[in-house]
Amino acid sequence: MFQALLKAPSYHLGLEAVLLVSVLWLLLRKSYHPQDQQQLTEKEKEELIEEWKPEPLVPDPPKDHPAFHPRVITSKAGKWIEINGRKCLNTGTHNYLGLVGRPDIEEVALKCMDTYGVGACGPRGFFGTTAVHLELEKRMAAFMKVEAAVLYSYGFACVASAIPAYAKRGDVIFVDERVNFSIQKGVQASRSDVHFFKHNDMDHFKQLLDEQAVKDKKNPKKAAVTKRFVIVEGMYMNSGEILPLPKLIQLKNEYKVRLLIDETLSFGVLGKTGRGVFELYNIDVEEADWVCIGLDHAMGSVGGMCLGSNYVVDHQTLSGLGYCFSASLPPLLAAAVLAALDLLEKDTALVDSLSAVCERLHQRLLALPHLTLTCHTSSPIKHLLPRVPAGDRDMDLRMLRDVVAKCETEGLAVTVAEYLCGEEKHLPPASIKLCVQATLSPADLDLIIATLTSAANHVYGELS
Repeated sequence: MFQALLKAPSYHLGLEAVLLVSVLWLLLRKSYHPQDQQQLTEKEKEELIEEWKPEPLVPDPPKDHPAFHPRVITSKAGKWIEINGRKCLNTGTHNYLGLVGRPDIEEVALKCMDTYGVGACGPRGFFGTTAVHLELEKRMAAFMKVEAAVLYSYGFACVASAIPAYAKRGDVIFVDERVNFSIQKGVQASRSDVHFFKHNDMDHFKQLLDEQAVKDKKNPKKAAVTKRFVIVEGMYMNSGEILPLPKLIQLKNEYKVRLLIDETLSFGVLGKTGRGVFELYNIDVEEADWVCIGLDHAMGSVGGMCLGSNYVVDHQTLSGLGYCFSASLPPLLAAAVLAALDLLEKDTALVDSLSAVCERLHQRLLALPHLTLTCHTSSPIKHLLPRVPAGDRDMDLRMLRDVVAKCETEGLAVTVAEYLCGEEKHLPPASIKLCVQATLSPADLDLIIATLTSAANHVYGELS
């Protein structure tokens, strides 16, 4: 053994010596007992508690944060709205057809409230379904020329629940990079393999489809059980652009992907009778596997609907979390949607008026100083961006908020497009979001243009 020690490398002997010393130290050291430590007196404890300052849960917001300057509404959100006691022309809410505050719709809602009260206080499957809900689903399915419809109590939850009801882990989803936040949350909840294509860029979408086809050929066994979806909007909330539906349908059929489309903004707006982007392009709505519609925009109420085949709708009644676990839509709000649907079915006057106002205002907004317009002519949402960006999104946002504040003091209610900066997958540029109503008169358009011009000159002119 002694000879072996002599032949061993010096680094080996040194390592063993360190380990031996460490073991002896651990064996011989005195055990730690908390009670052996010196106890603090009550006075010392109080002093330590007084000195301790916890870290804030969130950083202090800037003084110009909108939360410090709330807009308190004290009237109906109709054509005119009262904000903090000031009467303003309303271009900040999505009341496209001007249905909010109509006496005939309010009368229908009040009669329904006399029968059902103000709420069902339960999910659809647990005493939350009323005859009004079933009638609305039947009528909406017939209006959109599909087999069935399912009614959700909240428009955001409709899309966010419908997507993960069908798309699961291992499936593939292709999504336009400018989709609204509810679609983003639905895609995230699905845990599928997600691929974003450039906004309204069908060539980039085709490129992603080709790349997926190559992957499928390498693993045909997996490809056979993988579902593929494409999710888009008929008209995009974050850009005001219209979907190029014909090209999308061509690619969808060629590559065998399922089409899920959100028509929240396009319903009641596009097409001769307001049936949306499918009517605009004269394409059969059955080309889509399902269509979602928010009722809190053109219809002037609350809630959301998903429409499609009987199979699709039946599946959601058991798998759509927003349907199964949320209290049903208050019957009076469903009755208001039925009344609005009656107006759409009787004539196209409101849709025609909205289209005309959108086009007239669009042309006049193009001439605004310091601001540039980026949206489709027929879009009721107009995004106004700085004509010369500051190069810093926060700076652009602050200046646009100054424009909005100035407009409000001059009697025009408009808003900045707000986003959750840390949550948005592809954060849109800072912009003012102006919502058009069918009831705006030529004098109202003059007021909008004059006020925006004055406010933009006031804010941006100071920098010239």
